Amino acid sequence: MWTPDITVAAICESDGEFLLVEEMSKSSKEIVFNQPAGHLEQGETILAAVIRETLEETCRHFTPEALVGIYRHEAQNGKTYIRFTFCGSVSELDPSCQLDSDIIRTHWLTAEEIFEHPSLRSPIVVECLKDYLNGARHSLDIVTEL
Repeated sequence: MWTPDITVAAICESDGEFLLVEEMSKSSKEIVFNQPAGHLEQGETILAAVIRETLEETCRHFTPEALVGIYRHEAQNGKTYIRFTFCGSVSELDPSCQLDSDIIRTHWLTAEEIFEHPSLRSPIVVECLKDYLNGARHSLDIVTEL
């Protein structure tokens, strides 16, 4: 039975710049840039997942404010990803946290720098940022957990 991977991501903007992570891709073994993102874990809510992933990848506490969109991507590795992308705010660095081992460092980049970046993890990085910049915001109430 085919099963897509469910992922979450956070768009965090501050002073016209967006928080990205520089990470080592497990599948391609290349260094890529991505919004803070990761997989939904068993028993975890979608909102809890994006809060956890952002903290693990950036050492910053994320407060989701809206759902930007839901994206489906068929990757070169043969997997299909369904990604819930949220926007919100992040705290300053939490000195008690440590970055995930796959994360090299974090960066604040402008939208233009992201659009022109040669090493993005997937086309979703650009698509969800474009949607965000175009005002896509859906109430968090649209995400229902049963």
